[in-house]
Amino acid sequence: MPRQKRKSDLPSKPCATCGRPFTWRKKWERDWENVRHCSERCRRSRGTASPDPASPGKR
Repeated sequence: MPRQKRKSDLPSKPCATCGRPFTWRKKWERDWENVRHCSERCRRSRGTASPDPASPGKR
C-alpha cells in the first residue's frame, strides 16, 4: 500500500478571486489545470470583486 502524501507535497496555486493559495484536492484530480477558485463562495463572487481601475468598464 503506497504511503500518503503530505499536504505540503501537493501542488498549490493562488485563487483568482481572493488571491489566497489553495492546494490540490482529490476531487480536482482530472481538472486541476482548469480550477481557478479556492471555494464555491469565491467562484460565485468573482464578478463582485473590486474592479481593476486599469480595465475599461461601464460608468
